[in-house]
Amino acid sequence: MFVGLAFFGVLVGFSSGFFGIGGGTILVPALIYLGYDIKMAIGISVMQMIFSSMFGSYVNYKGGVLQLNSGIFLGFGALFGAALSGFIVNALPQIALLIMFAATLLMSIYKFFTAPLIPKSEPNESKFLLFVVGVVIGAIAISTGTGGAIFLTPVLVGFMNWDIKKAVGTTLFFIIFGSISGFVSLASHGLVDYSAGVAVGIGSLIGVYFGVKLSHRVEKKVQKRALLILYVIMFVLTINKILSEMNVL
Repeated sequence: MFVGLAFFGVLVGFSSGFFGIGGGTILVPALIYLGYDIKMAIGISVMQMIFSSMFGSYVNYKGGVLQLNSGIFLGFGALFGAALSGFIVNALPQIALLIMFAATLLMSIYKFFTAPLIPKSEPNESKFLLFVVGVVIGAIAISTGTGGAIFLTPVLVGFMNWDIKKAVGTTLFFIIFGSISGFVSLASHGLVDYSAGVAVGIGSLIGVYFGVKLSHRVEKKVQKRALLILYVIMFVLTINKILSEMNVL
């Protein structure tokens, strides 16, 4: 089982490094398929994110694609926004949360698709604006069960004129904040299988290294297309989930 979990960690880590995401959308379904309870699967996934996001961010920093100062303000904003997620989840039914996720994802796809590969103006690195962005995305992401990077990259590229490679590198750093906070919370409630988390985490260290390296080498056009494919797949799956929920209602 340890070897199998480590193998999944390699795949998830590679995806995290290349796309700048946490990897939960891949790992959680895989763990459920292996027989883990969904809550325990989320705990293992969050523990894995600490491994992949920290090591991947180090590799990105050495490669010159991590905006460290900007990432810190985004991260602190996410911590504040995540604190609002409890109120949002309690106030809204699941169908409303799914619709909010789908609408935000659709806007992200549009802005990312229409954004030029080469920014036409200087990137906006306002510390206050980055903090606000972190708050909003942190609140939406945690309320809908995602790490937030899938929303953050289109915002940085489409709205704030960031280079796509620096955006991907910074979003992986952004995940560090949420994953540590989430791990502490989940662990305090006994929802983390530490041995499984270590196995997946060790595998993710290998995967994220090669994912980040490939992210640095591929053309921006190729990376943008790969991200768009990922976003469209997630949007289709979300719409399918919404339709299923409506049928239940």
